[in-house]
Amino acid sequence: MTRTFYEFFAGGGMARAGLGHGWTCTFANDFDPMKASTYRNNWGADHLVCEDVAKLNAMALPGTADLAWASFPCQDLSLAGDYRGLGRATSPAITRSGTFWPFWKLMRDLIQAGRAPRLIVLENVYGALTSHGGKDFAAISSAVSDAGYRFGAVVIDARLFVPQSRPRVFFVCVRNDVPVPSELVGAELLSIWHPPALIAAYSNLPADAKKKWVWWKIPAPSYRNTVFADLIEDRPRGVLWHTERETKHILDMMTPVNKAKVEAATKRKGKIIGGVYRRTRPDQDGIKHQRAEVRFDDVAGCLRTPAGGSSRQTILVIKNGNIRSRLLSPREAARLMGLDDEYKLPDRYNDAYHVAGDGVCVPVVRHIASMILEPVLDGSLPRTDALAA
Repeated sequence: MTRTFYEFFAGGGMARAGLGHGWTCTFANDFDPMKASTYRNNWGADHLVCEDVAKLNAMALPGTADLAWASFPCQDLSLAGDYRGLGRATSPAITRSGTFWPFWKLMRDLIQAGRAPRLIVLENVYGALTSHGGKDFAAISSAVSDAGYRFGAVVIDARLFVPQSRPRVFFVCVRNDVPVPSELVGAELLSIWHPPALIAAYSNLPADAKKKWVWWKIPAPSYRNTVFADLIEDRPRGVLWHTERETKHILDMMTPVNKAKVEAATKRKGKIIGGVYRRTRPDQDGIKHQRAEVRFDDVAGCLRTPAGGSSRQTILVIKNGNIRSRLLSPREAARLMGLDDEYKLPDRYNDAYHVAGDGVCVPVVRHIASMILEPVLDGSLPRTDALAA
C-alpha cells in the first residue's frame, strides 16, 4: 500500500527518509534555498516548492494527502531564541516558530475544501512544552482540536535509536472520522514517552482540547547497539585536526570537573570519544566566562545549527593517553541523525552541519510511522470505543 504525504519545513528531507519506501511525497516545501538544493540533490525536484509557507495556498497542494508532516522552526521555543514563542496567528510580524500559523492556515483551508489530511504530525523541541508558561503548547493543542482532529503528544529522545541526546515533542493528530486501533491507546502513562513536563502541559490545556486528547501507547524500540565512537570517521572529510595549541586552548577552557573527566578518559584502554560544547557560564562572582564542557557517556550532545560557531560540536579523540581534537565532521553529524552514507550533503561545512542540526532524526520518524501512522491508515486493528467520534 502506498501512502501519500506533504512535507512542510522539509529541510533536507529527513522526514521523507524516515517514512521510507511505503510513502509517496506529493508536495514538499522549505524557505531556505540551501536546504531546498540539498532536498533536490537527494530526492529530486518533483513536488518541491522553495517558498515562504505564508505565500502558499491550498491550490498549490495536490489532491488529498494521508499525512501532513511539519517540523516547524524551533528557535523561538528554545533558549536559542530567548523563548519568544509562537506569537499570535493574527500578529503582523511573526517569530520564526510563529510560521506555524501560516502552515496551520493551509491546513484549515484544506479542511474547508474537503481535503483534510487524515493524519498530521507536528515536531518541535522539548521547550515547546513550557515556552510562554505552556501557552504555546496550549495554542497548538487548541488549534488542532478546533480543526476536527483528535491528538496526543509524545516526547521521543533520539538517543533511543542513535547515540545523540535529542529529545523532541511530536504531536500526532488523527482526523475525527478516521478509526484508531485500540492497541494504540493507553490509559496508563509511559514514562519513556510521557515525561512530567508533558503531563504538566496536558493538565493546563483547555477543557475542549482535553476532550480530544489521546495518550498514545507505543512500544519501546529495540536496544541501541551503537555508541558515539562507532560513527566517528577514521579519516574525517570536511574538517581538519586542531593544532596542539588549539587543543590545549579547549582543555584550558574546562573547569576542574571537566578536566577530571578528560584525565580519567586518558587512563582508559582503547579509543575514547568525547563530545565538547562551548558554553557561557557564570563564575562564583557572577562573571560570565566561555567554558568547554565534555561528556564521555558514548552519546553525543544535541546537534544544533551552527549560528555563530559556538554551537558546533567539537570532539576529543583520546587514544593511549594522547588527546586530539577537531570539529565533528559533516558525515558524522549526518550519521548522528540516522542518515546513511549515501545521503548527499552540501559541500560547505556550515551548510552540511545546518542541514543535519536542523533536521528530524530519521529512525524516530520510522518508529512513529510503523507504530502509529501506518496502523491507523491500514486500519488493520479494531477501533477503540474511547476514540469513537
